[in-house]
Amino acid sequence: MNVENFVVSLGQRWRVCALALCLLASMSLAAQATTFAVLHQPALPTAKAKRAALLGLTRVGERLVAVGERGIVLLSDDSGVSWRQASVPVSVSLTAVQFVDAEQGWAVGHLGVVLHTEDGGETWHKQLDGERAAALAVQAAERNGNQPGGASNLAQARQMLDDGPDKPFLDLYFSDRLHGYVVGAYNQIYRTDDGGRSWQPWMQHVDNPQGLNLYGIRASGNDLLLVGERGLLLRSTDAGHSFQALKSPYDGSFFGLLGTRGGALIAYGLRGNAWWSDDRGGSWRHLDTGIESTLASAIELRDDRLLLVSQSGELLFSHDQGRSFDKRQSRSGGTVAAVQQAADGSLASVGLSGVAADQDPRTSGKP
Repeated sequence: MNVENFVVSLGQRWRVCALALCLLASMSLAAQATTFAVLHQPALPTAKAKRAALLGLTRVGERLVAVGERGIVLLSDDSGVSWRQASVPVSVSLTAVQFVDAEQGWAVGHLGVVLHTEDGGETWHKQLDGERAAALAVQAAERNGNQPGGASNLAQARQMLDDGPDKPFLDLYFSDRLHGYVVGAYNQIYRTDDGGRSWQPWMQHVDNPQGLNLYGIRASGNDLLLVGERGLLLRSTDAGHSFQALKSPYDGSFFGLLGTRGGALIAYGLRGNAWWSDDRGGSWRHLDTGIESTLASAIELRDDRLLLVSQSGELLFSHDQGRSFDKRQSRSGGTVAAVQQAADGSLASVGLSGVAADQDPRTSGKP
């Protein structure tokens, strides 16, 4: 796959497109096509890290962890007031991050990178990259060559190997320290049952014959759900062994999914579109968000309110488990990619202009 096609294919998701452009600005075409040196170059410490393009944000205990371009990982232990840079072994852009407890966490990103930390995010090591992921896909296809579709699967895996490590992971979900999934472009999905020490290609377990991009993965009750481009919705009811397509109410891209503590689901994406389900994705009702901007992030606050945030920083709060949303004042600080409620109840966000913390009670996560 050439660079132009790579960028065009990822252009359907604003934040991935922006990050692809960041990569192209920092790497020569020759380097990207041949050595992919950023897979082996540690992230450089920089005083400007807080202003870098950041795409992922999570909270673990009192700590906020943000990830973004050039392998930057930032940590805050004071609800986003101050940040410091962690040690990371790669310089690729990171797209999402999750922790299962105060010590164990994972981050994913471009060039098929999966990172792991065992010390709360202070230091990270690489568990997987696109070169290894492609090789694993070929090995799995060769083992299953006699199964239906085996020849086609093998051809696709070999093409993936020939392309090189150009495909990003865009989201992840771990249920505990051992079991997790990473998902990304072109139906890429890998599973681990040993905390990332080994990975299994899981593409053949997903009902996605067109190979559409997978943008989000979340658990809801005993179900595991995937969302993606062109309205793709998939659900697993057998602990992730297989993912079956759900009837979608929408043909635009879903960029994320929120599963609430009460069992409701909210799938959200382009042009302010959001859809609500209270029957595990069996049926969906369109939500009137009143905005045109792409929805970038969704969280459940500790007072049981729900919050949707657009990439333009518009805040939508729900007091009825997602059945309706009220618009609040927009957040300042530019484009928003992800939002979290900090330990003190305020909201912290990240975007293309870096990190932002909001102590204003009119727009914060506080009631």
